[in-house]
Amino acid sequence: MSYQVLARKYRPQRFSDVIGQDHVTRTLKNALEQKRLAHGYIFSGHRGIGKTTIARILAMALNCRSSHNTEDKPVTEPCGVCESCTEIRAGNSVDVIEIDAATNRGIDEIRELREGARYRPARDRYKIYILDEAHQITDAAFNALLKTLEEPPAHIVFMMATTAPEDIPQTIRSRCQHFSFHAVKFEQILGQLRDLSQRENIVADEDALALLAEAGDGSVRDALSILDQAIASSEGTLTAETVRQLVGAAPSGTVEQVMRAVAESNTREVLQLVDRLMTEGHSPVHFAREVVRFLRNALMAKVAGADSELLQVSSDERARAAGIAALFSEEDLTRHLQIMLRTHSDLGYKQEQRFHLELGLVKMVHAQRLLPMEQLLSGVMTSGPAALRPAAGQSSLSASPTTSPIRRAPEPPRSISPFAADTARKGTYGKPEMSSDVPGPRAVPQSSSSEAAAQSNPFATGSVILGSSAPASIPTVSAQPVAAQTIPVHPRPEIAAVAEPVAPAAQLQPEDLGAAVVAEVEAAGQPMAASLLSGGRWFFEGSQPAVQVAATDFTIKMTLGAEPLKIANAAASKALGRPAKLKISSGGTNGTSNTPDPPRKAGSSTSRAAEDPVVQRMQEKFGAEIRTVIDYQKK
Repeated sequence: MSYQVLARKYRPQRFSDVIGQDHVTRTLKNALEQKRLAHGYIFSGHRGIGKTTIARILAMALNCRSSHNTEDKPVTEPCGVCESCTEIRAGNSVDVIEIDAATNRGIDEIRELREGARYRPARDRYKIYILDEAHQITDAAFNALLKTLEEPPAHIVFMMATTAPEDIPQTIRSRCQHFSFHAVKFEQILGQLRDLSQRENIVADEDALALLAEAGDGSVRDALSILDQAIASSEGTLTAETVRQLVGAAPSGTVEQVMRAVAESNTREVLQLVDRLMTEGHSPVHFAREVVRFLRNALMAKVAGADSELLQVSSDERARAAGIAALFSEEDLTRHLQIMLRTHSDLGYKQEQRFHLELGLVKMVHAQRLLPMEQLLSGVMTSGPAALRPAAGQSSLSASPTTSPIRRAPEPPRSISPFAADTARKGTYGKPEMSSDVPGPRAVPQSSSSEAAAQSNPFATGSVILGSSAPASIPTVSAQPVAAQTIPVHPRPEIAAVAEPVAPAAQLQPEDLGAAVVAEVEAAGQPMAASLLSGGRWFFEGSQPAVQVAATDFTIKMTLGAEPLKIANAAASKALGRPAKLKISSGGTNGTSNTPDPPRKAGSSTSRAAEDPVVQRMQEKFGAEIRTVIDYQKK
């Protein structure tokens, strides 16, 4: 007798022999016992997990003619020895027809099936059709089967096994009972392999069986096929190294070495390990898949611990995954897993697979050097005020030889949130959104002699607004020594300042302020905004600078957007030495500019266009100007 492979030799013949599908076998046994049988079943799930096997067992249970079955009805467990059971197991039963739907998928074959279903079974209770790979049947063939499946004869039972139930039309699925099979767990496959090795008198290492179970990927048939191959290649004892060579896996510990090199940011060692694997003939796709699985196991070990059921690997692999998980954070492992998943996906259809594998591993090395956003913000917030803080033993800012004593508020605590620190940083001088309508005294410059210092440092003029979000590290300087006076502190305790009341002095002239603002705007690359502001009339409205330009409100809005206005406000604040918000208004009337239109020649096309009511309406509504007139009446 020829050799029979293990997957066929040890194929389950009873519901109790099936592993990993308890939810299916329990339901079917209860249905048989309660005589609640359906006329159509759909068994779907992963390959090699028992769909066709359970269909055959159900067929045997429906037609079993055991001597103990005195009531001549279906049984919950087939006997396996009666004539009906043996014929079904051998595949030559007249009343149980197995059809390969991948080959017999056309409408003609389904019509023959429908004609045969009209006749009663030759000997058994039921005529059973088992359609394997049922999703391969064409839509026209399914439509031909639809009426028969909806109202079949009492002696007909359809069983359809498929790996893609979504390809079966909904009209077919709604007429059948659908059983979704699960992938078999790692421990269950491992126990089955251990039991079969003992039956076959095969000496196998536990690590070798674990590798076989892992290579099965939830499929008992795949694991048994690899076990058959491993037994043939072994010399008395089945070792883990033999299994690794068969499945194309990298040598033991190679993936761990790669991840340790990634943790050390050692790109050279990573590339050398890949080069050694490629020289030995390993597949880049297989190695990428191993890295993906290892990273997944390391992530599970990091999240749930090395003893968690989420790790479907041997004890040795558990220890390695736990060791690597200790070197990385959960965010790092997630980032590395995402990189390798994309790399493994690219290797499936890209040329030069080795280059893409190396690129993915180098990306992991570089990703290891990334800093979290919170840490980056916290570092910037910590180093920013320190740059403004003077060194010990040095004066803060020197606008003149005589400076007043400086009293500093306490620095904010180091444990402040980076987001709060970022908010404090954004509340510095020169921001356009800052308002000057803040209660509290304001110190103004003593004289124009400090203008040079003000240009070099906007805070050297001695003007500090109390109650604003100014940083506490910026001192207050006046032109003459005056006794310091403590001013009420802003409600935010981490920001405080002390100002000195001084006698009012001559302020900056509006024309000089306008020239400084225009220069800053033009230097910032906003020539249109600078041109508009340069022709305006500059003045002060109370404490705030203002400019009136000869343009419509629409033109002002289009020319001075958010960015130019921000630059202009910052320039005005810098020139005045205090927060300022520039007010820009139109100098025209009724939405038009004050600039008179150029004289037009009477009777010309331009004059006629200017008298047109539509044109006048456009000028009033949008501030339009007449620039070009095309007269189509002239020949």
